Amino acid sequence: MFYFTTNGSAAGRDLPVGDFFCERLQTFLTPLLFFLDQLLDRRLVNTFAGLCESLIRLRSRATGLYLSELGSYLLSPAQAPAGTKRISNLLRSSKWQEQHLINYLALQAQVYAQQLQHLKKELVLLLWDESVQEKAESLQSEGLCAVRSSKAQRLLRIKKGYYEPPTRKPVHVPGLRWVGLLLAGLQQPPQLARFRWWSSRQPQFTSLAPVRLELLNWARELFGRTVLHVFDRGYASKEWLGLLLNQQDRLLLRWPSAYKLLDGQGRLKRASLFSVGRRATSSQKVWDLVGKCQVKRSLLWQRCWHVAYQDCPLTLIICRPGKAGRQPWYLLTNEKVETDKQAWQLVHAYARRWQIEQSFRFSKSELAMESCRLWFWENKMKLLQIVALVYAFLLTLLAKELQPHIQTLLRAGCHRTGKRARNTPNPLYRIRLALANLFNQLNLNNIQSSG
Repeated sequence: MFYFTTNGSAAGRDLPVGDFFCERLQTFLTPLLFFLDQLLDRRLVNTFAGLCESLIRLRSRATGLYLSELGSYLLSPAQAPAGTKRISNLLRSSKWQEQHLINYLALQAQVYAQQLQHLKKELVLLLWDESVQEKAESLQSEGLCAVRSSKAQRLLRIKKGYYEPPTRKPVHVPGLRWVGLLLAGLQQPPQLARFRWWSSRQPQFTSLAPVRLELLNWARELFGRTVLHVFDRGYASKEWLGLLLNQQDRLLLRWPSAYKLLDGQGRLKRASLFSVGRRATSSQKVWDLVGKCQVKRSLLWQRCWHVAYQDCPLTLIICRPGKAGRQPWYLLTNEKVETDKQAWQLVHAYARRWQIEQSFRFSKSELAMESCRLWFWENKMKLLQIVALVYAFLLTLLAKELQPHIQTLLRAGCHRTGKRARNTPNPLYRIRLALANLFNQLNLNNIQSSG
């Protein structure tokens, strides 16, 4: 058995590895549980805490959020119907709302942003992106709308030696639309700020523009101007840029190469023409998060203006890839850029946007967010926010001060000998698997001892 000497409330006590991380989960949830205890019956509060642990223990992309499956992990397989009813009573209760969980995650994110702000040379990044949750087999669940299926797009991709697919047109299936906000630093691990689901059909009808504005106002109220908003090309528009510039929000936006800007001579031209005939001012070898390798990139930067907001000077950073055939990054920002070093810092900040892509992938594959089968919208949102809470807890385990404990956890619960597994800097998938194995073993030991 592996043991830790823990700090804080458990100072001076040696705990088994499973008990140590059980206590970490309890510490993470305690403020929220105290708040819910004022609103709910004690049994529902205990069910809430047990449900969070069950979400870690149950690893199944297909059935990870089935209440019947979670009920068997909440109590025992023999008591699965009773456990299912307890979870159902918790989600149906009108005495608490999903907003309580959103507020708790926002408080955690605000504290984390302050910690990042106190670190020297550390930008506080707020990463934005959008995704969908596909529910191809569902029809009756509230809030479902048409979403473009990325699964179908992957299946229809032409592969050498095989017949062409029947169609290349986009395939739309029932599902939910999804916006995610993630806090991160240049060197620090990410932390969840907000997950927001919405639908384009009645009775939960809304559209993307109001959802974006809602989240932008929420982020302004929570973080002020301490964060740098990082966006992909899907946010590049005159209206969205105006919303940010009018309130002097700090922004870093990937600008499409065909979109036009004003140069220093007042000429309106496409972003791709800003680098024609100009040599790069510096180059570096950077780590490609997608390809998992070192690549050489070069950059140049230039002052520019948007034709609709000529009183707001901007900087266009052009980061060229090392390999032929790849498109450069055109990064538009209102941050102060006077040296190549400052420009490279913003390039590295945009590269961190890959974390939000990984966040969606982890939530769908490892936390089984697409397997939710609840009928009513409010109950569904409550369950999804509980899953988001569990995801936020897992992200806290990536803190640097916990690395020795994480290594012991991985040796005890998810030992791997492969080079790729050992060299992964943030092995979140292995951490979740190790926790599931150890928590299941603890639960089995408790059942045997009580029997």
